[in-house]
Amino acid sequence: MMPIRRINNMKDNILLKSVLILSFVLLSACQEEKDNLQTYIATLKLQPKTGIEPLPVVKEQVIFNYTANDLRDPFQAVPTNVIVEEKNEEVVDDNGLHPDEDRRKEALEAFPLEELQMVGTLENDVIWALIRTPEGIIHRVKAGNYMGQNDGQILVVSESKIELKEIVLGGNGRYSERDKTLSIIDES
Repeated sequence: MMPIRRINNMKDNILLKSVLILSFVLLSACQEEKDNLQTYIATLKLQPKTGIEPLPVVKEQVIFNYTANDLRDPFQAVPTNVIVEEKNEEVVDDNGLHPDEDRRKEALEAFPLEELQMVGTLENDVIWALIRTPEGIIHRVKAGNYMGQNDGQILVVSESKIELKEIVLGGNGRYSERDKTLSIIDES
């Protein structure tokens, strides 16, 4: 049993010696890299110092007054069931036209007119139009009711369309009237 143990010890000694030699070689390689690093830092310190570049000159912004408030939003598609009648409106100084701020808003005034759809009519004493909101809720309106976000008052309800008159703020700061038509959608 003794000779086997001695062989194991010899293997352990060889293994220990090889680990020590390998460690020494690796540590000497690290020392060489450290010497290279110190040389590089020394050469950088010898180079002349450069100044910091000045900040770029900021250009003065030009102020632009947007005057197309009463025009259609170019980024919103106009549905095929909404017809906008653009008129060259004559604006008179202080024409007295303005939305009624004391009037209680109706439910369909929370939505842009382009998002509302006329889906049908009901006829009793008067013709009622059936309007669907983007959430899918159906509302019943008649002439005299309001809808859309521009104080659009319904003038005429027929079986195929609703005619409204909106009050919009122009680019000159004055209110003017604009006619709009909401047609029934064809779901066939």
